[in-house]
Amino acid sequence: MLQWYQIDKTTSYQINQIYEVKAGNHRICIVHDGSGWRAFSRKCPHAGASFVTGWCEGEDLVCSYHRHRFNLNTGKGCSDQGNFIKIYPTRVEDSVLFVGIETSRSFFTQLFK
Repeated sequence: MLQWYQIDKTTSYQINQIYEVKAGNHRICIVHDGSGWRAFSRKCPHAGASFVTGWCEGEDLVCSYHRHRFNLNTGKGCSDQGNFIKIYPTRVEDSVLFVGIETSRSFFTQLFK
């Protein structure tokens, strides 16, 4: 089940600049790449570097630390990396950005679904 979180003040954000934001109790990264908003993990799984210092090249996110690349549609790293990042769905309503984050359900919620 997805919980949608409003992201504040995105009108002041610059195109292709990566930002770390809070979505509920989660810290994630967002970027507007010219075609729309993307939301993803905040740290590179390779060495834990923050993506805030990284950049986008086409549909790839590049970590500034070791130049590991991740597809912003699938989260998959390059084939020789063998890792991935979490991609979160986004939606815009009345010029407000929302990010969807999977919520964990209790055992009873899953049992009686």
